[in-house]
Amino acid sequence: MPGREVLPEPVRRSDAKAQRTWSKAHDSAVEQYGEGERAHRVAFGALKHTHEKVGDHWQPKEHGRKGPSDEQARLPRGVSDKSAEGVDTQATKHHLQEVARELHIEGRSRMNKGELVDAIRKANARATAEARR
Repeated sequence: MPGREVLPEPVRRSDAKAQRTWSKAHDSAVEQYGEGERAHRVAFGALKHTHEKVGDHWQPKEHGRKGPSDEQARLPRGVSDKSAEGVDTQATKHHLQEVARELHIEGRSRMNKGELVDAIRKANARATAEARR
């Protein structure tokens, strides 16, 4: 099934570039690996190189920066590490504080970078769950 027909909801709520990136990567992965979870993982991996998850959608990374958003996206296939679930761990602390402000995360000014990433990840999960209702 073409990627544009199976876009996950958070990608549907994102800009056209995010939707194109996800769809093209998904379609390519389906050709190589077949339909299923692996194709979706490949598509999200590609999306994480240009976009970051903010709330219930994906938006372009700070200053158009490109590259893996977390250590999981950087590792070779089969090697496992904790994923930041779309939060750009390579972003500056200032940028993460701005994202936290946008998500109304309390105490963000006292958080270190790791705490900000974790708080944003949790806020994103809540926003996505809320959008599904």
